[in-house]
Amino acid sequence: MRITDKSYAVIEDFFKDIYVDEQVILHRPVFAGNEKQYLIDCIDSNFVSSVGKKVTEFEEKIAAFTGARFAIATMNGTAALHIALMMAGVTHDSEVITQALTFIATCNAVAYCGASPVFVDVDRHTLGMSPDSLREFLNHFAILKDGKPYNRHSGKRFAACLPMHTFGHPCRIDEIVEICEEYGIPVVEDAAESLGSYYTGRHTGTFGLLGTFSFNGNKIITTGGGGMIITDDPEIAAKAKHITTTAKIPHRYEFVHDEVGYNYRLPNLNAALGCAQMEQLEGFIRIKREIALKYAEFFAAQGIPFMLEPPEATSNYWLNAIVLDDLAQRNEFLQYTNSNGVMTRPIWRMMIELEMFKNCQHDGLENSLWLEERVVNIPSSIPMAALRDR
Repeated sequence: MRITDKSYAVIEDFFKDIYVDEQVILHRPVFAGNEKQYLIDCIDSNFVSSVGKKVTEFEEKIAAFTGARFAIATMNGTAALHIALMMAGVTHDSEVITQALTFIATCNAVAYCGASPVFVDVDRHTLGMSPDSLREFLNHFAILKDGKPYNRHSGKRFAACLPMHTFGHPCRIDEIVEICEEYGIPVVEDAAESLGSYYTGRHTGTFGLLGTFSFNGNKIITTGGGGMIITDDPEIAAKAKHITTTAKIPHRYEFVHDEVGYNYRLPNLNAALGCAQMEQLEGFIRIKREIALKYAEFFAAQGIPFMLEPPEATSNYWLNAIVLDDLAQRNEFLQYTNSNGVMTRPIWRMMIELEMFKNCQHDGLENSLWLEERVVNIPSSIPMAALRDR
């Protein structure tokens, strides 16, 4: 449908009614709990870098919340993805099956391993990897050599599958894992945006061999910058913690490192923020789901589809999205809102349209291309009024 000038004014007023006396930005952090006190405690302890009680406490809180056995904190979500892929067995000259409709960190992490991404399409109703597209792709291209899956097109090994839970909406992850198990392909979940999201009652990130989260400043909880790896495998957890801590063998005073490691551990200062944020997470999710319900009702009245949580899923509604008619309407909507004090943005530029990944193999990506031209993210911050009313 065509959005008229009158409709645009109604939409603008609606956003500004939700965020009364606030700047209507896409997603801002909320520090409404014990953040300041925990930072002071951390400073007073003299442990401010990658060693300290708050790092361990934050890891324990994430593990308990998600139901994972182990959690390993990292300096950011990209570092978490990098190490998780390494732990899954991604090596130089291997391939990782993922989606082209994603944030750049997904593919950067693959490249850090010296591997190449291979792209399959997404589902329109989840924005995440389509199990149907994955199965069709593997049926056509996967062959087994010495019990390992290879790509008949490139001759390279399929080392992992990396689906993403886009904007906090779970993809059909159980089906993806089932398909990958048939081919012997480990699954690493990019759950960067989906802390607090569940599929069939199970938290995202716990279906695959490993899962990862991001705590960037715009996520549902933030540590300023930070990430987390979760897994149920004790050997993988121990290895991930070791390699993210420069592969240093524990000793009171000797500096012995037994392999090339990474300085990827989360500082205690950042973890202190995370501990305070976790105390508020359930309240954040409740408010975000209330806002999403208001959006769904409002945009239904305007004849504009709003991205709802998929069947069998409970979404954190981290970043809300609407689906417009076409590219022209998307661009018109972005221009109007951003020119009138309402921050909106398009979905990411497709990975195959970026110079680094333009030659990567893909399956045509029909749904991904369709969504790229139509999806717009709308303001998703927690309104201050909602916090005051808690």
